[in-house]
Amino acid sequence: MYALVEIKGKQYKAEKGKTLKVDRLENQSGDNVEFDSVMLLRKDDDVSVGTPYVKGVSVKATVGDTLKDEKIIVYKYKKRKGYRRKQGHRQQYTMLTVDDIVGV
Repeated sequence: MYALVEIKGKQYKAEKGKTLKVDRLENQSGDNVEFDSVMLLRKDDDVSVGTPYVKGVSVKATVGDTLKDEKIIVYKYKKRKGYRRKQGHRQQYTMLTVDDIVGV
């Protein structure tokens, strides 16, 4: 059984007991969160597709650590103009452990 859930504008495949790496959430480590924006639910051979969300179904998860991804270097350059810009970025992520899919 799994569900496709939308978290902060991105879609993730949530299965019970699995860990998801999502964009950083403001919750503290150890908090319980619930997401109601389930777009698809599959249980055995039954598939429920929402328009846009499946009613009465939610995903419960526990917030884990917050971590940073590897640094990405953005370099802009225009030849013969003396224009050079270097910028770095490290995306922050939150680890979520899916506890249960409720409403099944």
